[in-house]
Amino acid sequence: MEKTLKKRRASVGDLLTFIIPSLIGIFFFMIPISYKGEITIPIAVLSGLIQNLLAAFLPAIMTGIIVLTLIGTVMVKTIRPQILNRNPFIKALFDVPAIWLIARILGAIFAVMTLFQIGPEAVWSENTGGLLLNDLLPILFSVFLFAGLFLPLLLNFGLLELCGTLLTKFMRPIFNLPGRSSIDCLASWLGDGTIGVLLTSKQYEEGYYTKREAAVIGTTFSVVSITFSLVVISQVGLAKMFVPFYLTVTGAGVIAAIIIPRIPPLSRKADTFFVERPDDYSEEKIPQGYTPYSWGMEQALDKASKNKSLSHFFTEGAKNILDMWMGVAPIVMALGTLALIVAEYTPVFQWLGLPFIPLLELMQVPEAKAASETLIVGFADMFLPSVIGAEIGSPMTRFIIAAVSVTQLIYMSEVGGLLLGSKIPVSFGELFVIFIQRTLVTLPIIVLVAHMIF
Repeated sequence: MEKTLKKRRASVGDLLTFIIPSLIGIFFFMIPISYKGEITIPIAVLSGLIQNLLAAFLPAIMTGIIVLTLIGTVMVKTIRPQILNRNPFIKALFDVPAIWLIARILGAIFAVMTLFQIGPEAVWSENTGGLLLNDLLPILFSVFLFAGLFLPLLLNFGLLELCGTLLTKFMRPIFNLPGRSSIDCLASWLGDGTIGVLLTSKQYEEGYYTKREAAVIGTTFSVVSITFSLVVISQVGLAKMFVPFYLTVTGAGVIAAIIIPRIPPLSRKADTFFVERPDDYSEEKIPQGYTPYSWGMEQALDKASKNKSLSHFFTEGAKNILDMWMGVAPIVMALGTLALIVAEYTPVFQWLGLPFIPLLELMQVPEAKAASETLIVGFADMFLPSVIGAEIGSPMTRFIIAAVSVTQLIYMSEVGGLLLGSKIPVSFGELFVIFIQRTLVTLPIIVLVAHMIF
């Protein structure tokens, strides 16, 4: 194995294939730059340019995408074409559970009604469907376009393997989790929370995680990606504060990840396996003769050597874009419109948020009553708090709402729905309890930071 390592280090091609795409990916997604007097990241700049260029057409484009998604789903569910057997990506994109089919039907209906302003005004008004189709979905279109295209730079050229190996020594003592769980976390962080859930579920089914570990990883480390975080902070009009915002979210998320798995319901999960451990299971040990860095580089170079095809890179990017557009937009339009109708025309979220008003006032959060209404609605979808809170006057309160919504993690429109559909042992009730726990743990931390910034 030492000879293999030396050979890979000596391969200039593999080394460059690892270094160059990874550095470009880090630049696009993680390096703060100054643009027009504001601090942002390059992906946000590109997204803003395309959004401005296509501003007049984006509501119609997003309606078209949502309707095409529904048509594809209905065709797959009714005639089940042979292409499903030949193309797993198409199958995963359109062959969805019944609950998501219903959501796609509602999303398409709401989008068409909003675009043409037909039917009840409660659906398409500027505070309900109009807010989503004309404001939020155009942001999703532009961010997903570039984020999806360039995401393989982070995921496919070895950066994930190197970082995952270097982080293994922290996971067990701090979070009481296997070292391999760092890869699930990184995949979520760089890609999407759904990636983390899928990775966790697969490894749980194969016997690499216990019930407790799978439940903890799925609900705690399926973190919101940089891409979604950028969308959320942009929605509340504070894109220029992305760097302090994301640092705040990361810090609060780490503290929640230390505390919440140590209290019920997660702490009561059994340390038993779904199946017997595979024969090649190891206790996160670095092979003899390797350091964490050298073993990480070995895996990174191996990954890079398998991803030298330019056509494969763009194919993966296109799949990411379609998956984000078609997977997320209809759900956001459906659940978002319903929740905004409830928020706009009923007092439901006001009632649910009432217990938080004294807490927010105690922490001296401006416009506490308006902020309280956003703290529970995130259980339905992560975008809703920022959509509802975008009209709040205080930038400090908007910052808090955006940060809390990102750290809550358990969204029924995405991660929560996936968890319930997987074999990871968590129930709907447990997910709601964990959602409330995450809110109560992260809120004081975020408010403290917000007082320091503002």
